[in-house]
Amino acid sequence: MNHLPPLVDIPFDLRHQCWFCAEPCNDVFSYYAKPSTPHPSLTLPACTECSRLAKKHLLTSIWDCRDAVKDDLMKIYHKDLAIGINWTEEELAESGFDCRILSGFKESAWMMYQIAKGRINAKGWPLVLNGIDIEQGYQPQFEFDGLSFNSLNKAITHYCDTLSLNKHLLCELLNIVGKEKFAYAIRLCRMNIGITREHQKLLLQQVKEEFEQ
Repeated sequence: MNHLPPLVDIPFDLRHQCWFCAEPCNDVFSYYAKPSTPHPSLTLPACTECSRLAKKHLLTSIWDCRDAVKDDLMKIYHKDLAIGINWTEEELAESGFDCRILSGFKESAWMMYQIAKGRINAKGWPLVLNGIDIEQGYQPQFEFDGLSFNSLNKAITHYCDTLSLNKHLLCELLNIVGKEKFAYAIRLCRMNIGITREHQKLLLQQVKEEFEQ
């Protein structure tokens, strides 16, 4: 049975909090480092939803993984987040939504907006593993080909949409080679547009053997 990577150092007052979204946690998420990963393997406290989303978006580091989780949370809770765009708390209180159908919305809408907003804006505490700060040198923005993106995930989405690339394949390649090899991963994806899943697995295995020697 495989042992989990070491748990990051957790501030005492945050010991029951999800690192991704700051909601109460009831799970953990383990990130297993590749040779290109800029930090060791580690385990974080996480809520069930963030842990599930993180497993879909390993990418090149735990921070890039977090950015992708936040992007997914924004999509999942876009209706709750829209409440803060369309209403203020005072407007909801004075809305006159007192009938049985609308009174529930009036009572809970602002609270749901605040919860969703808090989860999206949560930063997580600075990561320390066995007393060593592993955030030194981490750059939250990603730059490529003269463009600056708020996160690696935003860059991935941009190039996949622009060049009609397979996003899953690009993410898997980057998880192996690291974001410093972004151009290489893009080129491989462009050369293999439309390949079958079996050929994708073969390509990923070949790249893994080359970069993890």
